[in-house]
Amino acid sequence: MENHSSILKPKATERHHRAEVMIAGEQLRLRLHDGKLIKDRRYHLRTYPNCFVAKELIDWLIDHKEAPDRETGIRLMQKLMDHYIIHHVCDEHLDYKDAKLLYRFRKDDGTFPLNKDVKVFMRGQSLYDKLISVEDSFLKAREENSVKYQRTFLGCDMVDWLVQEGETANRKEAVELCQTLFDHGIIQHVSARQHFSDTDLLYQFRINFRRRRRLTELLNENSSRAVLDSPDSPFCLRKLNPEPNSSSFLSVQTNKEIKIISAVRRSSVTSLAGGSSPYFGISPSLGLPPAVECNPKSVLKRHVTNEELLTPGAPYIKKTLTIVGDAVGWGFVVRGGRPCHIQAVDPGGPAAAAGMKVCQFVYSVNGMYVLHLDYQTINSLIMTGPRTLVLEVMEAVE
Repeated sequence: MENHSSILKPKATERHHRAEVMIAGEQLRLRLHDGKLIKDRRYHLRTYPNCFVAKELIDWLIDHKEAPDRETGIRLMQKLMDHYIIHHVCDEHLDYKDAKLLYRFRKDDGTFPLNKDVKVFMRGQSLYDKLISVEDSFLKAREENSVKYQRTFLGCDMVDWLVQEGETANRKEAVELCQTLFDHGIIQHVSARQHFSDTDLLYQFRINFRRRRRLTELLNENSSRAVLDSPDSPFCLRKLNPEPNSSSFLSVQTNKEIKIISAVRRSSVTSLAGGSSPYFGISPSLGLPPAVECNPKSVLKRHVTNEELLTPGAPYIKKTLTIVGDAVGWGFVVRGGRPCHIQAVDPGGPAAAAGMKVCQFVYSVNGMYVLHLDYQTINSLIMTGPRTLVLEVMEAVE
């Protein structure tokens, strides 16, 4: 049996992110068509079908609260350009310009690149939509080991359905298709411990294709990579006296001392210094920033094993926390691994309001069992998930 780290490979994670960008881009395209922002436009005696004006789109993003400012709006559209979702009508500009220039979705003019990864993604989306639309579908929420998972199915049921619906010619092709979807991060074993097999093991669609994406989620990719590459989870939780263009965040450490951390970009869970900028903290009462270590030592007094947590009669109880992220994030930091624990909680944030406390152990994230994972993987699961976060945690009985 392989562990999660060997199955959830970086390539699959990157494919998953590209899929999320494609879904968000398609959702935006449909909304713009509905809002009549995309239409035929005439420029220099030539008519360009299905176009939008770059400057007008940035106005639309701000008006519809998809971007807080023009700079963020430009970055969002540049992300779509970098993923070959939109382009300048004449391909004269590789950068997205906040100007009266015409751009177009590649899906509207037939120039969207249909490489192997894209075709697999589109096949997965088609199967998901078909399963969701079927009355009494076998794709449903299920429990395993007292954990509830969404969008689940038995491996053998999926193979049966693919053959019965004519999606594949035989069971062998059906299994190969599912293995391809697995390798591309579209489906996964609920506990991320198994590859796909034609058995009664429980799997789920990792991607909820119908979830409404917030465009700002597209800007989390670099932050996610930085979390995976960093030696420890940074201690940036929430903005301190937020002001326009401000990049300062509160860092709540175990001794309640407040420091400020300069951050160029923030992710939903943590804020990271952009590029190669070092982390540093400054006391609010001081004018010069002395160099400090961003990550204090673990708040745990001793190491606790999974076996100790799960032993019948152990002095630990399980709690379910539903945390709705705000404009700044969720307000907590995860650290450690196998099991991970809550290292810090912003007392004024959504996590604290939901009842989160330091030293709690993370049992599941949005229905996925995670006691066997490290904090980098858990951070990635949280940042690529929905705004409403459901965590099961275990804490010592007092």
